Amino acid sequence: MASQVHFLDIKGKSLLSRDYKGDIPANAIDQFPLLLLDLDNEDESNYRPFVNSNGINYVYINHNNLYVCALTRKNENVMALVVFLSKLIEVLTSYFKSLEEESIRDNFVIIYELLDEVMDYGIPQTTDTKILKEYITQDYYRLIRNTPSRVVQPPNAVTNAVSWRKEGIFYKKNEAFLDVVESINMLINAQGQVLNSEILGEIKIKSHLSGMPDLRLGLNDKGIFSADSSSESTNSKGIEMEDIKFHQCVRLSKFENERIITFIPPDGEFTLMSYRLSSAQFLMKPLILITCKTKVHKHSRIEIMCSARAQIKKKSTANNVEIVIPIPEDADTPKFVPEYGTVKWYPEKSCIIWKLRTFPGGKQFHMRAELGLPAVVDPEELATMRRPIKAKFSIPYFTTSGIQVRYLRINEPKLQYQSYPWVRYITQSGDDYTVRTS
Repeated sequence: MASQVHFLDIKGKSLLSRDYKGDIPANAIDQFPLLLLDLDNEDESNYRPFVNSNGINYVYINHNNLYVCALTRKNENVMALVVFLSKLIEVLTSYFKSLEEESIRDNFVIIYELLDEVMDYGIPQTTDTKILKEYITQDYYRLIRNTPSRVVQPPNAVTNAVSWRKEGIFYKKNEAFLDVVESINMLINAQGQVLNSEILGEIKIKSHLSGMPDLRLGLNDKGIFSADSSSESTNSKGIEMEDIKFHQCVRLSKFENERIITFIPPDGEFTLMSYRLSSAQFLMKPLILITCKTKVHKHSRIEIMCSARAQIKKKSTANNVEIVIPIPEDADTPKFVPEYGTVKWYPEKSCIIWKLRTFPGGKQFHMRAELGLPAVVDPEELATMRRPIKAKFSIPYFTTSGIQVRYLRINEPKLQYQSYPWVRYITQSGDDYTVRTS
C-alpha cells in the first residue's frame, strides 16, 4: 500500500522517515514542499489529501504543524492511506500525549519500532494502541538491551484472528453495558416549525467479560437496515438508517446476509455501531420548544421574555437543560425572574444561560430578563444583531427513532459463565440544536 512514510515539519523538512519497499528514491520527498506550494495556489474548494508527481503519489495529513506523508507508486486507495495515517497519529499521540516536532525528535527509537509494527512491507498490520503498548513501552527510547531472560514477546492478539482482543482476560463478575445514544440536530424557526433535523445515533458498549465471548445483538426490527421499504420486515415508520458504520469486531458477512449483528468485543469501552437518520424520513416536532421575544424600552434597557416547553411524554424527563440566549455586547445590570431554574449572565460570551436541572414532559416554564443598554442603539439595528438561541439537554430512557434492543446474548463456549447485560437509552441535543428568534 505505502512505500514510504515521512514526518515533516511545517516547512516540509523531513524529521523522520521509514522506507518499506525501496521502490521510490529516498530524495523523492524533497519535491513535497514544492508540490504544497502549487496546491496553495489552487482553489481552496478543490482541496484533496494527495498530489501526484512523476508517477509518485503523495498522500498526506496536516497535524500540529506537522505533515505525515505516505508515498506510493501504485494506484492505491487514497482514503485507505488517509485512514492509516490518521490511526498512526492516534497511536503516537497515545504514547507521547501530544504529537509535535519536539516529541518526534525526543522519541526516534520508539517511533521506528512502532512504524515497524503498524506496517509490514507497506501493508498495514495492527494499529490497536492497547495491543501495541503490551510489548512496545515508552522505556524503549532508553535503548534497553534485551537478554534471553528479558526478550519481550508480542502478544497473541498480534497474530490472532481477533487482533482487537487479547486472550486470558478474566473478571470475577462478568457484565456488559450497552448504551443507545441519539443526538438530535435541529433548526427551528421563530414560529416553532422545524426547518431541518437529523438524528446521529451510536450504540456504545462497555465490556467486562472474561475469555473470548461471542455476542449477538438483536434490535426491535431488522427492517430498519433494509432499503426495501415494501418489505414486510420494514418497521412501521418506514425508517431506513443511513451512513451505518460498524466496529471492526462485527462480522460484516453475517450482517450483510442475515442482518444479524454478531461480534467478539474488545475489552473495555468502544462504539459498536453508528448511524444517521435524515429529516426526509420522519416528521419530528421540537423536543424542547423555545419561544423568545425581545423588547427595547426607550433605548435604555432591553426586556427578554422566554418560554420553554418539554414536548415529550409526561413520563419522560429532560435533564440538565441549558438555554443559551444571546444579548447585545454592551448590555449590563441584568435582572432575572425565572419561573423555574436559574439564570446566569456571561458577559464574555454576550449571552445569558437559563438552566433547568429537570424538565418533566408536558411542562412549560417562563423566564423574564431585563438588562441595561448604556449605548443608544436603533431598534432596527438591534434586530439585525439578533443571533439564534442554542439549547442543550439530555433525555434518559428514550430514543427518538424508536430503536430498541430486544436482546444481547453472551456466549463463552469454554468458561460457560453467567453474564449480566445492561441496556440504557439516551436522547440528547447535538452540536446544532438551534432556534431562530423573531
